[in-house]
Amino acid sequence: MISKKLSRSCSTVGAIALSALLLPLSAAHAAAPTPRVTASTADAFGRVADAVFTDRTAALLDRAPTARTALKATTAGIRVSGTLAHTESAAVSSLHGTRSRLAALGEAYSAGDTRVTVNRTRVTGQRATAWVTETTTLTYRKIRGDEPATTGFRAHHVLTFAAQADGTWKLTGERSTDKGPRQVNEPVTTTPRRTTMAAVDAPRAATTYPAPANAKKLTGAPYDYAAMATYAETYWKNYNPAYRSFNAVGGDCTNYLSQVLKAGGWATVTSSDEEYGTWNYGTSSQTDTWVGVNEWSWFTQTARRSTPLANVYQMDIGDVMQMDFDKDGSKDHSMITSYRSSGGVPYLTYHDADTYRRSVSSLIASYPNSAFYAYRT
Repeated sequence: MISKKLSRSCSTVGAIALSALLLPLSAAHAAAPTPRVTASTADAFGRVADAVFTDRTAALLDRAPTARTALKATTAGIRVSGTLAHTESAAVSSLHGTRSRLAALGEAYSAGDTRVTVNRTRVTGQRATAWVTETTTLTYRKIRGDEPATTGFRAHHVLTFAAQADGTWKLTGERSTDKGPRQVNEPVTTTPRRTTMAAVDAPRAATTYPAPANAKKLTGAPYDYAAMATYAETYWKNYNPAYRSFNAVGGDCTNYLSQVLKAGGWATVTSSDEEYGTWNYGTSSQTDTWVGVNEWSWFTQTARRSTPLANVYQMDIGDVMQMDFDKDGSKDHSMITSYRSSGGVPYLTYHDADTYRRSVSSLIASYPNSAFYAYRT
């Protein structure tokens, strides 16, 4: 495994140029029918990914630089796919829109830090594939004064490169492999909307700020909400080895949510006359309600473990938010509130992609056309 970490503030991203976008191969390698990715090649791949994702992050800063480093041909012989260049330009423009929507919701970021690790590479014919992990931290600007210090996430991407006849590599594609909601530095995409179906359980929650008061008793209640927050923020990226991970088979978000709730005192249910009345995790199996987004919602409604909230900004520690990305009536993602500012903004922690203290505001700004569901636990 070859890893390369690059750290810097996004506010100074303009100082770095992508001269390593295309790494010259040696004469021997250029002549070979199948090029070989060396350690220095993988290092360059990591710097390319770092520049691309740093540019995206920089677009969110309240003093975002006007010049971008990614996909700029600053050295003779450096080329980039025209399609990808167009895609990244559109991505940055989209993120400017996200920044504007965040500003309208009273949130901004003063600094950012992006680091990239190259996990592995593979060559097939004249093409190379690089699997990379992006770790990004954003510093909240103190607008209300009660924001946490930072938000952060870890995301996974696949980059593709094509070997050129002149012995160079050309970046041709990038895609995210995470199944959860797009991160705040991912562009908003426009997709055809499927036919909307009626929600079968909890009603949708409003997303306007501020929300009507709906205080929650955090101490002396049946559940330990402090323990929920502690568990969530302990295992958001370093998974608890006592549980199986479901990242490769549909996503780990609700499995992680169930662990958090159990840590706070939710009792498992092994038998019930109701179709979605059980909620349990065992050594070799688990109920659908433990790992399924919709099934968890149906269980909580059946067992009366939760009540719907009218507005997502009413959530407090230990409360849950779910999202239906395309409003097709089927919920896609589960998250837990691990922090709430004194000004009434909940911050969510979740798996897929592994994320720490992301504000509700940033999710609303990134998903302006999605449906949101809030649950008091």
